[in-house]
Amino acid sequence: MNQLSIQGKLLKKLNPESGVRKDGRGWKKQNFILQTENSFNNEICFQLFGEEKMVALNQIEIGEKIEVFFNLSSREYNNKYYHNIDAWKINKLDNTDNIDISGDENVAPF
Repeated sequence: MNQLSIQGKLLKKLNPESGVRKDGRGWKKQNFILQTENSFNNEICFQLFGEEKMVALNQIEIGEKIEVFFNLSSREYNNKYYHNIDAWKINKLDNTDNIDISGDENVAPF
């Protein structure tokens, strides 16, 4: 399978969210917006799960150039499909620091 990635600037970090899974375990996630150089539809919202990944995201400043590696998934609910764009690795492009956000917490809470 091909690896999906895209480059752009970190535009915004949204507020962290948390909840409880059906099995009683807690979860945390944070969304962030990447601005690409595309002429149209150039803002993409990614989500990442787990506190370790959220800490790694906070090491990146707004406006920094990054490459985001991600997985796409869809799920059906009430005859409608919902899509997720789950980030699992972020590389800073301005220097050699790479932020590895991969881990065991890459599972959605539902």
